[in-house]
Amino acid sequence: MGKKRTKNTSRMTSKKGKTNFIFPIIIAIVAVSSIAFLAMSFTDDSSIDTSKQYGTVDTSLGSPILGSSDAPVTIIEFGDYQCPHCKKWFFDTKPIIVENLIDAGKVNLQFLDIAVLGKDSLSASAATYCAEDQEKYWEYHSTLYSNQLGVDNGWANTANLKKYASNLGLDMDLFANCLDSGKYLQRVLKNTDVSHNVGFSGVTAFMIIGPNNQQDLIIGAQPYEVFKKVIEPMF
Repeated sequence: MGKKRTKNTSRMTSKKGKTNFIFPIIIAIVAVSSIAFLAMSFTDDSSIDTSKQYGTVDTSLGSPILGSSDAPVTIIEFGDYQCPHCKKWFFDTKPIIVENLIDAGKVNLQFLDIAVLGKDSLSASAATYCAEDQEKYWEYHSTLYSNQLGVDNGWANTANLKKYASNLGLDMDLFANCLDSGKYLQRVLKNTDVSHNVGFSGVTAFMIIGPNNQQDLIIGAQPYEVFKKVIEPMF
């Protein structure tokens, strides 16, 4: 009885029914592909790519250098201030790198914007360069990650970006004029283009450049041990 009922049901399936059945499958495949792509961009799994050289990365419009400019190893951080995994790395891994490597003169760090997650990503990055005009880039950079609450939910709107500047004691006339004029929007867009041209379409990536221009790429908010494994052989 069960087998016969299944067979009759199958015969009664119309072409329209088959189409309706296939369409959700196509949607599901597309969704899974999208999730897989995002997972590569935001993964927390250990991932080190030594398979190719990426050439010279133009960081001339990026952040000021954190650490000694004479350090033999450079970390280029590609990030978005609304990225949760960037925030995770900022709190979990960066302090150890600063203490063990940057303060020791072995490594320096530059941040290159990938302002892609939302409309406030662009203005947040631009605000850091307005703060740089008053020699407060890294303080403002830290303030943004310390206040991050999500994507485009208001924490990085114009009013809050100005509030953070005020809390840091910046000249508010200078900062507000810089931010409101869009002085550094093109700088952020250029950095985002540089990141894309290197091959990064997501965020949370780190290029490690050694003294002989050796290049390794670390994907995701990896722990200190992953960075140590890549950096130590470069000395």
